[in-house]
Amino acid sequence: MKYFKLILFFLLFNFLATTFLFAQENNSNLGDGPYTQLIIRGVTLINGNGAPPIGPVDIVVEHNIIKDIKVIGYPGVEIDPKKRPQLKKGGKELDVNGMYLLPGFIDMHGHIGGVAQGANSEYVFKLWMAHGITTVREPSGRGIDYTLNLKKLSAENKIIAPRIVSYTGFGQVSSTFNPLNDAPINTPEMARQWVRANAKKGADGIKFFGAEPEIMKAALDENKKLGLGSACHHAQMSVARWNVLHSARAGLTTMEHWYGLPEALFEDKTIQHYPLNYNYNNEQHRFEEAGKLWQQAAKPYSEHWNNVMNELLELDFTIDPTFNIYEASRDLQRARRAEWHEEYTLPSLWKFYQPSKISHGSYWHYWGTEQEIVWKKNYQLWMTFVNEYKNRGGRVTTGSDSGFIFQLYGFAYIRELELLREAGFHPLEVIKSATLNGAEALKMDANIGSVKIGKYADFVIVEENPLENLKVLYGTGAIKLTEANEVVRVGGVKYTIKDGIIYDAKQLLADVKQLVKEAKEKENFKISQPGIRNY
Repeated sequence: MKYFKLILFFLLFNFLATTFLFAQENNSNLGDGPYTQLIIRGVTLINGNGAPPIGPVDIVVEHNIIKDIKVIGYPGVEIDPKKRPQLKKGGKELDVNGMYLLPGFIDMHGHIGGVAQGANSEYVFKLWMAHGITTVREPSGRGIDYTLNLKKLSAENKIIAPRIVSYTGFGQVSSTFNPLNDAPINTPEMARQWVRANAKKGADGIKFFGAEPEIMKAALDENKKLGLGSACHHAQMSVARWNVLHSARAGLTTMEHWYGLPEALFEDKTIQHYPLNYNYNNEQHRFEEAGKLWQQAAKPYSEHWNNVMNELLELDFTIDPTFNIYEASRDLQRARRAEWHEEYTLPSLWKFYQPSKISHGSYWHYWGTEQEIVWKKNYQLWMTFVNEYKNRGGRVTTGSDSGFIFQLYGFAYIRELELLREAGFHPLEVIKSATLNGAEALKMDANIGSVKIGKYADFVIVEENPLENLKVLYGTGAIKLTEANEVVRVGGVKYTIKDGIIYDAKQLLADVKQLVKEAKEKENFKISQPGIRNY
């Protein structure tokens, strides 16, 4: 009994200390509000439902709920003050006349930093919030205890953080979550037992990487019965027996990246054409051969290609492509020379990105022209499928998977929007993928995803029109030459509003810049390119 009490005391102390730590590391600039009434004045509304922009508009929020969306005039015409919603006593006006307002962005694939990357939650959250990301689905990470604690603190607005949707990695355990007592999941009943325990613990869903077919069937069936979400990165170790079609038929709600989809499209083989000296643990092998997968699949618009797509559509399946996370494969120099690295990438994260036989995604052992050309073709075929899936009514969402392969939190999300545009999405379709589509996939569209009376006050406000140039959403803004022949930076999110609380996005970026500066000074570190010594 004595030891039991000591264990309970230790767990309680650890929980309180962790809570205090998270609160402390995020306690600066906790935002403005919430207010009993908030009126956002004079914006042009770009909604997440595919509707064209409309403005000027006044939006009335009370206690985090949108109460009114009132068109107050016409472009270029002076607004009649009598037609505007009236501010109540104790309310707050936010004058953003001439700016643009969008629903808060949803990142469907956001890992909250990582031990290997040296990225803590404050760093990650501020970068996300500075780019208008107000909801994040974490597809596994440092453990369910870590994520659920952050989720609670975020929901209570005790830290600067997006709303968190927590998915546990299938089979993952922690100090307080070990339903099978460290036994590996090797029977359908064990799979069901783990899934039930995960739901009871409070997780919102499961992230799979693949498993034996009978294990996947049991786990997805049990998870579906419980009404939880599911995502899967169909890793090569299991995909030969269980591809995207198998998962979708068994109840998977979302596929991540694209692994498992080309395999479902194979016509003349069941296993990708691996070189005979291939080793999955050699990451250059893994990524180099992955770049050849789409060329082994059925041709676009062929009978088999159409059949696979149509079946996924019938199953109301969601594709979360995360185009950005593999972009370095087709243009390594662009990814590693991105202008935000100097001021916003931590030294520990930069080191993690470097060529390595150990760090995941650091596969630049000898990456050159031949590999990039293959990946460019891979992207063309991949994007063709995703764009046509969208055209036929399929749900495509926006996820970043940042923290790997030179992709930085927040910045990479905006790059994902640009890549959806490259795939063929109209800018309004891009915004819909970043907002309402994500909300629908998470079954949260009653509360978030579009600007609608009755929904939460989650907004992104920017001074420039992002439909004309998505680059204005980057924290570094977009380059513009003025009429006076002066080169300036325009854009960057002005305000991120989450749960009715106003955050100065540029101040959040300044906080991150300071964190990075201090880390560099502590290590006497300066970013240098691979193979060049850091003096």
